[in-house]
Amino acid sequence: MIDPQTLAARFPAEFLFGVATASFQIEGASKADGRKPSIWDAFSNMPGRVFGRHNGDVACDHYNRLEEDLDLIQSLGVDAYRFSIAWPRVIPDGTGPINEKGLDFYDRLVDGCKARGIKTFATLYHWDLPLTLAGDGGWTARSTAYAYQRYAKTVIARLGDRLDAVATFNEPWCSVWLSHLYGIHAPGERSMDAALHALHYTNLAHGLGVQAIREAQPELPVGIVINPMHVIPGSDSEADRQAAERAFDFHNGVFFGPLFKGAYPESVLSAFGARMPAVEPEDLAIISQPLDWWGINYYTPMRVAHDPAEGAEFPATVSAPPVSQVKTDIGWEVFAPALGDCIRTLNARYDLPACYITENGACYNMGVVDGVVDDQPRLDYIADHLQVTADLIAEGYPMKGYFAWSLMDNFEWAEGYRMRFGIVHVDYDTQARTIKKSGHWYQALAKAHSAAASA
Repeated sequence: MIDPQTLAARFPAEFLFGVATASFQIEGASKADGRKPSIWDAFSNMPGRVFGRHNGDVACDHYNRLEEDLDLIQSLGVDAYRFSIAWPRVIPDGTGPINEKGLDFYDRLVDGCKARGIKTFATLYHWDLPLTLAGDGGWTARSTAYAYQRYAKTVIARLGDRLDAVATFNEPWCSVWLSHLYGIHAPGERSMDAALHALHYTNLAHGLGVQAIREAQPELPVGIVINPMHVIPGSDSEADRQAAERAFDFHNGVFFGPLFKGAYPESVLSAFGARMPAVEPEDLAIISQPLDWWGINYYTPMRVAHDPAEGAEFPATVSAPPVSQVKTDIGWEVFAPALGDCIRTLNARYDLPACYITENGACYNMGVVDGVVDDQPRLDYIADHLQVTADLIAEGYPMKGYFAWSLMDNFEWAEGYRMRFGIVHVDYDTQARTIKKSGHWYQALAKAHSAAASA
């Protein structure tokens, strides 16, 4: 086992160690204090969409257990907490009246963090779109980008003076491709045309959100959280190498290109240009405003091979077999070097600002035995990926922090509550929290780093 003190010494004093969550996954209280349904409330209640028809009605009951959960975060000795704000709590219909009680909750959250010396990293959108907006087309409608701009302005006007950083979106790959093309996440569409509309309007909403944030709080560091795929060709064949390049453009380039180069990849435009929504003259300038930071969420690499099927739609790839036989309980390949290679590749292709690892962690479903959760594989996973992060810093990459996913077990989207990513175990019957072995190790790491930084 990697000694936490030795590992802590590899990170500069200003590096942040944190934990991350998301509103829909932990808050519960889905009908409390004026909150209205999100697309995930509707999706969860449709048969066959979420494992066991699990939903977010109670989740980790964080809405009612805020103070004790903030005490828990403080006890872990971390520097920062990354959380998301639920749009349906703040503006329940997406447009129209503002719900003060929703904003009051996030006031208490932010003030509670400040009182405990915990830095606040807020994400404005982590997939819980107000359901009312789905009636206008949701993310496939341009109007949603402007509704988001107003929502961003509303939140920052209230909370921006006490936030340490804000992200416009979490993992647009998921809310675009996984939600509108692959049908796995809400709203469960399987349409390339719908996905291409959602892609551009999400990118546009990001840019409009950046403008709203900067207008309200010019000094607040603003960024976006992306889950880039580290795409690895299944073989050295030219066909597989070209397949990997197409996959890179499709999964990464459609976000990084507009954000950091002001253009969609040529390969994507030639494949889908006629099916894209109208890109207005000013759109790409709005989308590509400079950012103060960006976040990477990394779990597993993407291995692809050329799809030989006639007429296969772009990017025309199929999955290639994993190289590592080590898998987490959700079935994802464990391969830490891909995190480093992903960062190197993206920095070589784009002019990127400072970077935080905003999510990294592993799904292992061990339970509590005699008051203890022995999740050694998760501990090893986090330690290995932190070693890679320290290597990147040594190479000169501007890595500024690491947020473990997740603070606690929670609603894992289409997997419901059967998959556990927390460094703290949650008993969903009693809501008891138990710090796992990985959590105790991470606590030792954070505290050792803190002590060295203040020495």
